[in-house]
Amino acid sequence: MRTTLDEIAPVFAGMAHSIGIGVAATVDVDGRPHTRPVQPVWERVDGDLVGWMTSEATAPKIADVRHMPELSVTYWNPEQDTCTADCVVEVVTDDAERVATWDRFLHAPGAAQIDLSTHPAWDGPTDPAFAVLRLRPTWLRVMPGRLMTAGEGDVLTWRR
Repeated sequence: MRTTLDEIAPVFAGMAHSIGIGVAATVDVDGRPHTRPVQPVWERVDGDLVGWMTSEATAPKIADVRHMPELSVTYWNPEQDTCTADCVVEVVTDDAERVATWDRFLHAPGAAQIDLSTHPAWDGPTDPAFAVLRLRPTWLRVMPGRLMTAGEGDVLTWRR
């Protein structure tokens, strides 16, 4: 069922935060796809849904999104709940936003919460090794597992 962003955003963010770890796909400079586990935090900003993802500044995914500034992240849990966000991505270099993102993860809901100070490569949010990616969804899909297991519920989709 096609929905509005106002309808799908809280359902998507709630499912993503309850699952915590998603799998992101990027494409490298040679056109090869790569996937890796990620743990974004999602929030509403000025009416949009925005995701925040952290990375080491020298990680391959940073080079991938600098080349092709898009990624897709999918979440799944054993109850068969799934949600996906295809996103435009930008690398955030502003120290104020990196500090704010550090705090977002410390206070994130559910399984998305993490204390980034435990990462061995980062001394804090302005450490040169700490990178932030801003995700702006262009397409969202949410499917409750009970649709597959019991025939109950609806698939929700949204496109910018």
